[in-house]
Amino acid sequence: MTAVDAPPLVFVHGTRFSAGQWSTQLAALEADFRVVAVDLPGHGARAAQPWSLDAATEIIASAVDSLDHGPALVVGHSLGGYASLEFARRCPEQLRGLVLAGASASTRGPWATPYRWAAGLVPRIPADRLTRWNDRLLRRLYAPEVVDATIRGGYAFHALPAAWGEVIGRFDADAMRQVAAPVLILNGEKDTVFRSGEKDFVHAHPHARIELIPRARHLANFDDPAAFTDAVRRFALQLPAHA
Repeated sequence: MTAVDAPPLVFVHGTRFSAGQWSTQLAALEADFRVVAVDLPGHGARAAQPWSLDAATEIIASAVDSLDHGPALVVGHSLGGYASLEFARRCPEQLRGLVLAGASASTRGPWATPYRWAAGLVPRIPADRLTRWNDRLLRRLYAPEVVDATIRGGYAFHALPAAWGEVIGRFDADAMRQVAAPVLILNGEKDTVFRSGEKDFVHAHPHARIELIPRARHLANFDDPAAFTDAVRRFALQLPAHA
């Protein structure tokens, strides 16, 4: 397959971030693909919109339609990965492929403990303090061209309890059985929490595989933007042609 025949790409950001998370990937891919990144409800330009998986699914579906080129490859990170799994279940006709990044851990049973901890802690800390912490952390770890768009997009701390409250208890490897399209599980090698169920996830789907980005953590697209982008590009070009 050539890039001319390749699917459009829809990127779905992770917890507290916005479409700005994908600025490096969009810049690298837009010459060869139809690409768009969305803001989930309660995030970015949709900060005032209440969170729900229903609304998240509708936003992803509208983004696929906006690219006007058939079913899309949807790339979801963390919270956006679980939202993308829900989209895959509800809208199989709009999905040509799925990339789950940092979203291959069960949110049921004991594996949900980190999610519950984060969802309970965040409301206790003033948003301005959380913003300062996040800004400092991103600027210390990453180059400005990688994170400036994320920092400008702000952080949706107010949406975190509702978002993870709905995700907790909802997803495990069985969710993969409801995905009709091929799946790439793309994780940072050092993202031990969010890749904890990757083997179960891949075994639950007949056309899924795992790819690890060496030395990368949960924010693998920040840790190694080129490797993350290259993995998405290769997977997109390997997808079966749309009938």
